[in-house]
Amino acid sequence: MDENDTGSAPYRTHRTSGGVTVVTLRGEIDVVTAPALAARLDALTSRPHPDLVLDLRPVDFIDCSGLGVLCRARNRARDRHGRLRLVTDNSRFLRLLRCTGLTGVFEVGSRLPEEPAGPVPVVAG
Repeated sequence: MDENDTGSAPYRTHRTSGGVTVVTLRGEIDVVTAPALAARLDALTSRPHPDLVLDLRPVDFIDCSGLGVLCRARNRARDRHGRLRLVTDNSRFLRLLRCTGLTGVFEVGSRLPEEPAGPVPVVAG
C-alpha cells in the first residue's frame, strides 16, 4: 500500500490492492484548503475509469467550497466512466447532503470497501 502524508493539506492518499484509490480527508475542508484538495482530486480523476473513495470520517468541518470540490470530483470521475464514493458516519454531514439536495448524487457508505460491515447510520428526514 502506497501512502503519502501531505502535512498541511486536508488529505492523505493510498491505493488498495483492488485498484481503488482511497483518499482520507481530515480537518477542515473550506475555502482555504479546497484549492489544494481540488488539485489533488483533479489529478486522481484525470485517468480513464478512476475508482475513488473519499473517507470523510476524520473531517471536522466542510463548507460550500468543500462541497463544490466533492461535486467536481464526482463529475470528473463519471465523465471518465469511473466511480466516486464517500465514506462517512457523520450525521451532520449526511444532513448537509440532504439540505443541499445532494443525497442522491453521491454513493455514500459508512465504511471503506475493505472494512468489515458495521452499523449503518440512519438518515432521519
